[in-house]
Amino acid sequence: MFRSLAFLWRATRGYRLQPWRSPYLRWRFETYTGKRAETVTLGDFWNLMRTEWRQLLHFLRWTSEIRAYADSQNQ
Repeated sequence: MFRSLAFLWRATRGYRLQPWRSPYLRWRFETYTGKRAETVTLGDFWNLMRTEWRQLLHFLRWTSEIRAYADSQNQ
């Protein structure tokens, strides 16, 4: 869980109080939904979080596993 939170912390750098304005998260939003990144609003962001929270948790677990694997290979 810590690695998942660390990923979110890094992904929202500079935009932690307004994550929907993060260029990285906008890009991820665009690739996931097809909606243009420049048009993402707070409502769009929270609607996606509300409807796709299971997929978000799955993604965060996956990033944690990949990070742990990469760390073990670098040692």
